Amino acid sequence: MLYGVSVSLLSFLNHLPFHGFLLSVLRHCAWLMLLAVVFMPLERLASVRRRRFFSKRLAGDIGFFFVSGLVPALLLSPPLALVAMGTHAFVPASYYAWVAAWPLWFRAIAALVVSEIGFYWGHRLTHEIPLLWRFHQVHHNPTEVYFLISSRAHPVDNVFTRLCGLVPVYVLGIATPLTPSGGAVSAALVLILTMWGFFIHANVRWRLGPLERLVATPAFHHWHHTLPQPRDRNYASMLPCVDWIFGTYYLPKQFPSAYGIEATLPGSLAGQLVYPFLPQLNAPEPRMTAQDV
Repeated sequence: MLYGVSVSLLSFLNHLPFHGFLLSVLRHCAWLMLLAVVFMPLERLASVRRRRFFSKRLAGDIGFFFVSGLVPALLLSPPLALVAMGTHAFVPASYYAWVAAWPLWFRAIAALVVSEIGFYWGHRLTHEIPLLWRFHQVHHNPTEVYFLISSRAHPVDNVFTRLCGLVPVYVLGIATPLTPSGGAVSAALVLILTMWGFFIHANVRWRLGPLERLVATPAFHHWHHTLPQPRDRNYASMLPCVDWIFGTYYLPKQFPSAYGIEATLPGSLAGQLVYPFLPQLNAPEPRMTAQDV
């Protein structure tokens, strides 16, 4: 009976206008419930700082969760499709055949490394270029860091950094929607990086010892959100070695004493989405780069 009800419900949704959007919303509701089930107990048992989950900011964080999950996906599809088609039109087919012959595990590792380097530089530019910082500061505005802060970002910021990570992977043919295995690599890459983003923002005090040089942890990324100096460190999402190579790695034994930015942004979700587009006579400059610290 339950199966029949589920089938009827899906059939009903498929015949509704914008049924694809409705299904995406339902999927995000399921993801949100799963994230809450995983991270709420962890942040309760192993928190860096005690905080109330059900605070007045929660509604805005949930709103950003849906905005960041639904809007960038719509905006990313056209440019990534153009990149994939353009590269296949100009790059010799023999090259893509050579890449397609790689073992899937090797392509997955290559995709992770290439995307991490691209994401690193895209992320770093959002701190160093004033126009990009206007949008990225929305992500740094919260004074508390926990798992939902991962998705508290402006769609323009999300689209820019994801393009920086995905375009090199598509251009090199490591992951591309034009081939079945390439599409699987691309989807797996986005899923892994998204889930790891929630983990490194989590309010948990776990430390992994020597492994922290190999894989990003909450301690590593919390220092990216620090309010006191040193700032503008730890841009990588999964591979801290990228920060070490480019001179922005920083990971002491303690966690930051405070989070956030000096600027005062609007409190509402709508206000923060509109804020970067408004004239800013006293617009905040990007935070000091790591080389200046």
